[in-house]
Amino acid sequence: MDLAFTTEEQQFREDIRAWVRDQLPADISHKVHNALRLTRDDMQRWAKILGKKGWLGHAWPKEFGGPGWNSIQKHLFEEECALAGAPRVVPFGPVMVAPVIMAFGNAEQQQRFLPGIASGDVWWSQGYSEPGSGSDLASLKTRAERRGDKFIVNGQKTWTTLGQYGEWIFCLVRTSSEGKPQTGISFLLIDMKSPGVTVRPIVLLDGEAEVNEVWFDNVEVPAENLVGEENKGWHYAKHLLAHERTNIADVNRTKRELERLKRIARAEGVYDDTRFRDEIAKLEVDVVALEMLVLRVLAAETSGKQSLDIAGLLKIRGSEIQQRYSELMMLAAGPYALPLIREAMEAGWQGDAVGAAWCAPLASTYFNMRKTTIYGGSNEVQRNIVSQVVLG
Repeated sequence: MDLAFTTEEQQFREDIRAWVRDQLPADISHKVHNALRLTRDDMQRWAKILGKKGWLGHAWPKEFGGPGWNSIQKHLFEEECALAGAPRVVPFGPVMVAPVIMAFGNAEQQQRFLPGIASGDVWWSQGYSEPGSGSDLASLKTRAERRGDKFIVNGQKTWTTLGQYGEWIFCLVRTSSEGKPQTGISFLLIDMKSPGVTVRPIVLLDGEAEVNEVWFDNVEVPAENLVGEENKGWHYAKHLLAHERTNIADVNRTKRELERLKRIARAEGVYDDTRFRDEIAKLEVDVVALEMLVLRVLAAETSGKQSLDIAGLLKIRGSEIQQRYSELMMLAAGPYALPLIREAMEAGWQGDAVGAAWCAPLASTYFNMRKTTIYGGSNEVQRNIVSQVVLG
């Protein structure tokens, strides 16, 4: 296994770096590098810039309008975007539902939905988790009853990330109660403007409403919005979850945040503390190890060898590392990491009032990162999956 990049790959990296430098709006990059709130407009603006270039679906094959890049090129693109301070692409459309539509949707669905995802014009949400069905997703209760040429959907989804912005939502719904729980689930695409859809924000510890409850009250969904076959949705869901869990690892964003941690430590005067620098060094070793694991998978894919089935392992290590760097940032800033006054931060003066400007968002970052070991399948459950699938 050769983990060194070729001359062609290095040139590809330089081309991507130059393009991102020219196209990424400075105000958005500033917010990302300083962990300030990104608005819907910020995220959508960058998505549409990528969409215009044909790179929002950077992992898509050419036949569906993507660039047709190999695994190494996709990795280099994601790394350069992250290091430049580009917002993380909201994954629900281009990374998650699009591959399902490509693999299992019919031609009409592909022609209808993929262009809006590729351009960044349509915002998608994910309807998987329910109040009693998170890691045990097969126990979901949201029902879809077939009535002629439509389904009638009733139930509730929760923890729907950025659902307040959603225009369409892909949902797992129960269409049968016979047999094993997994065999009665279907995959539906639902217009969130449909009568009977209600979105209720959930305010989190950091004061943000990043996640939501989504209620369905006799929502009519055309049967043509069923992806694949009825009662086969569990198979499609597993296909999607592999993309989600690999995406959660997000080693490229972690590398950027590691450099931010070092900047904060130097600015706060704790970088010269040997014990604190040891903690940074241990974190950096783990980040490099995670990157090597990702590159190992990419090398196997590029060479045509069987890739390791380690999406769950990447999710475990990536999410734990994200929590560790947020904790170290808090430790570096000390008491100045505690105040969290959103209005003051947006006005740009909280840093002058209570400490250095780089400390202002740290409490928000810390609180937000508590979720990473839970969503996408809790790490406890993922360890069981890894032990069964990888270790045998």
